[in-house]
Amino acid sequence: MAVSTQIATYFEGRWHEGNVPVIRAGDHAAWLGSGVFDGARQFEGVRPDLDLHSARLIRSAEAMGMIAPVDGETIQGLLEEGCKMFAPEAELYLRPMMWATESTPGVIDLVPDSTGWALCIEAMPMPQPGAFTLTVSPYVRPRPDMALTEAKAASLYANNGRIMAEARKRGFSNALSRDVEGNVAETASTNVFMLRDGVVFTPVPNGMFLNGLTRQRVIGLMRADGIEVVECALRIEDFHEADEIFVTGNIAKVMPVAAFEEKRFAQTPVGDRVRRLYWDWAHSA
Repeated sequence: MAVSTQIATYFEGRWHEGNVPVIRAGDHAAWLGSGVFDGARQFEGVRPDLDLHSARLIRSAEAMGMIAPVDGETIQGLLEEGCKMFAPEAELYLRPMMWATESTPGVIDLVPDSTGWALCIEAMPMPQPGAFTLTVSPYVRPRPDMALTEAKAASLYANNGRIMAEARKRGFSNALSRDVEGNVAETASTNVFMLRDGVVFTPVPNGMFLNGLTRQRVIGLMRADGIEVVECALRIEDFHEADEIFVTGNIAKVMPVAAFEEKRFAQTPVGDRVRRLYWDWAHSA
């Protein structure tokens, strides 16, 4: 996924310039979907929770059944090294990844110690608040007994992609998706929060969506700042009754929602406050 013309790729022991080919036609990941990845950010000279993102890549690889050839500290160190190839103020997306190269004689399952890996750093501007809109997706999230939901697995993103594409065809930035029980899970690419009567509510992790690192960080920051946060089952109707909605994720970190379907939010004071809390923490961590 090249989203920029400014790319640095670490593969086979050294840094390369550009979008370097890393997966071969016969690799397990190329046709059987054994890739995992993570995403982190650099902005304003900071790289929040890079250690946690690096460690989660290892856990995702292990959940897929792979043996990681490097540890999280190595991934973190190389990403920090790679960021120095860009300007100090550059806004970057940091993407470490792992995949299986070999299949067993039965073809479908992977060989655990055949894990390939690479790092990709791309220039990517931080999205600015003001135009982010949400609708509701007709597509749902799988249960843990249906898919490898505990990993940040590339194979899950075909469903995420169609959620996003369908929403954009209707003129929205993203969409709320539900789990198989009809509760709101997240959007195609972010965790979601809503405010009602001064209390922040967010879907409780139930294995059908990723409990994001930025989500966890933001919940801690809000509670430390005196904001009441409730994790519970939420329905689409709850979001229609919300005073505000905001989302969290690696691309924008914290993004207030400007409109949910026909409902526009003229002001987003809590979302703006949470965004400032995150930025202040990132610069002080």
